[in-house]
Amino acid sequence: MQQTQARVNIYALMSRILLQELDVKTFKMIKEDENILDFFPTLKDWGALKELSDAKLLEEYINPDFVNLSILHLIPYESFYVREDQMIETGGANPVADMYSAYNFMVDYEASRTVSSDHIGVEFEFMHHLCLAEQKALEEGEMVSVHGIREVEHEFLNKHLIKWAPLYLINMKFEARTPLYYDAADMALEFLLSDNEYLTQESK
Repeated sequence: MQQTQARVNIYALMSRILLQELDVKTFKMIKEDENILDFFPTLKDWGALKELSDAKLLEEYINPDFVNLSILHLIPYESFYVREDQMIETGGANPVADMYSAYNFMVDYEASRTVSSDHIGVEFEFMHHLCLAEQKALEEGEMVSVHGIREVEHEFLNKHLIKWAPLYLINMKFEARTPLYYDAADMALEFLLSDNEYLTQESK
């Protein structure tokens, strides 16, 4: 149960960071929660963190970096990486569409700055959605359902995120201009690989 709760929390945090610019409330949560901040060692040591206000850090450094990494210089969409023509698939033919609809997951395009359902932040959000379902099944003692949901999580990681996200995250880490996104890319990459390993062990 503890492992599942940790996975729920990390997928939620990563999805939020990768989907859209941060607001002051989210940034304060990252900055002031020691358990979360431990995942961001470069950010923790960033001098500007103590010298500037949260609003100034977001406005002048962190949110411009998000725009640079997600909109201007890098393309955080699976179809761009897996299609030969490098086009972003915005319609129903998107490779993730079937899995989303099969597990009652709806993409809120208004809340996120995405043009397609295969954005890295949305795919992390879908994993969060599955982990929540796993957690509920665990609480109810439905171990057959737990096993089934973990198989779906494993399938989604291997058919989708693992196939392309590491390359995007490596590029993100290289291009990041702020410690927050440098650490977030590092954390997301490490977590994806370790979670896949965990689910591989669980499925044996």
